[in-house]
Amino acid sequence: MPRQTSQADLSFARRLLPNRRHSPPQLREDAVLLPDREVLVLSAEPAVGNAMCVFQGGASSPARALGRLPGPGRHAYLCPLPGSEQPLQPPPMLLSASSYSSSAAPPATAPAPAADFHKLLNWNDSLVFDSAPVPGGDLLLFAKGTNHHQGVINTATSNIQCIYSKDSDGMVASSPATTSAQQVIRCPPPPAPLSSSNLHVTVALNGQEPLPSLATYTPQNTALPETRERKSICACTMVRNVAKFLPEWVRYHAAVGVDKFFLYDNASEDDLAGQVSGLNSAGIDISTVAWPWTKTQEAGLSHCAASNQPSCEWMAFMDVDEFIFSPNWNEVEKPSKSLLESVVSVDQEVGQIFLPCYDFGPSGQTAHPQEGVCQGYTCRLTRPERHKSLVRLDAVADSLANSVHHFTLKPGFQKMWTTLARINHYKYQAWTEFKSKFKRRVSAFVADWTDPVNLQSHDRAPGLGVDPVEPVGWAESFCELKDYTMKKLSEKWFGIGSGGRGATTAFNSNGDIAPSPSLP
Repeated sequence: MPRQTSQADLSFARRLLPNRRHSPPQLREDAVLLPDREVLVLSAEPAVGNAMCVFQGGASSPARALGRLPGPGRHAYLCPLPGSEQPLQPPPMLLSASSYSSSAAPPATAPAPAADFHKLLNWNDSLVFDSAPVPGGDLLLFAKGTNHHQGVINTATSNIQCIYSKDSDGMVASSPATTSAQQVIRCPPPPAPLSSSNLHVTVALNGQEPLPSLATYTPQNTALPETRERKSICACTMVRNVAKFLPEWVRYHAAVGVDKFFLYDNASEDDLAGQVSGLNSAGIDISTVAWPWTKTQEAGLSHCAASNQPSCEWMAFMDVDEFIFSPNWNEVEKPSKSLLESVVSVDQEVGQIFLPCYDFGPSGQTAHPQEGVCQGYTCRLTRPERHKSLVRLDAVADSLANSVHHFTLKPGFQKMWTTLARINHYKYQAWTEFKSKFKRRVSAFVADWTDPVNLQSHDRAPGLGVDPVEPVGWAESFCELKDYTMKKLSEKWFGIGSGGRGATTAFNSNGDIAPSPSLP
């Protein structure tokens, strides 16, 4: 049930904190040092032209635009830290191209920062990094350092205070959090005297100093978009540098019943925007959400589930190397929306449907197959590993806790395994593709490939170790069963070699797809 904001108004006097032992959090903390010596800068206004970051001492680096963040709507830019010994304080200043002549060098010295421009935050520390209003009026805060384990749900939320501060006059209010799980804290909306103002938001744990925070609350960004028609099945995934894989994955799932796609972009450097534009032009409903935060996959999926509950009944949470498939579909002459609709045609108390994952190996490939993933990888392990889920968004618990593979549900909802479909997981691809996984894992609670921990975990490649060195016989590994069913289905529906063509398949207003001609 939506929370009655009048209760917040009545208790506002009790929440004013003029005598707190700590000072209100500041508003101008808008840059954070990320791993790999990169600085993420958040700006209320977009930079004009080719922007740059200017650091103390006059060093500068180009600012790469990452897009507008979904919650407060600030614009994100990523800047390499120039040199190995550059001072990290104060934060860099973001300059638009109009701030300096295109033919002149950057400023010799950085402009003096304003007196209230505070220290550069460090991603390795505890901090609040984002916020999002959700249906019902609550405000989600995304924070590092409040819960350190994936399965821990902090139900004693009375020791977590949500703090709202108004920068213009220092007015501060607080209220207890309602849920806290993983990297997500659910807060009640700001009380009425503050709800119409631009606010800085953070949390304080166990009466301690508030966490440093990048999160803000902007009233004009709290109005959720009006939903004209609730989609039946949507898909959500976190992506980084997957542009060449995207068209095949999107075209396939749009053909079998996914109505809308949400891509949480983790600072991609490839042509993701171009591929998304091409897919939209082909009639596919697909949108990109800027999500630059390192190792926050669970939080991103929580954001996706909460933000899109009004617009999607079911959400498929999966990666772009995972394809929902049924051997029975080989008897279907052409794909249709009814294929996935039959999978989610379940009783109302079913809130989550598990699909077993079958992992495919390199299948003899030594490079990305020209014909695409589904037609190029044809050998897999016999037994399923892990699972992914179709989730009824109305059933997701307020905590939004998830393991990437599934969500915690509200009381009264059930979960079930389906025999109608499975996931073909093209996990162990050609080494040229697979080795990119060694840079960093996206999950907050899964060790990076280079960390010598949990070496027997199912999240790792068995026997691979921690070094990005191609093992002997990799191309023939993870091959226990030849499986050509998806290859044949893809060829029949989309044409031979269709997976390597890019975003060329068009959809009509009914969602029907025209098969592509075969390659010569």
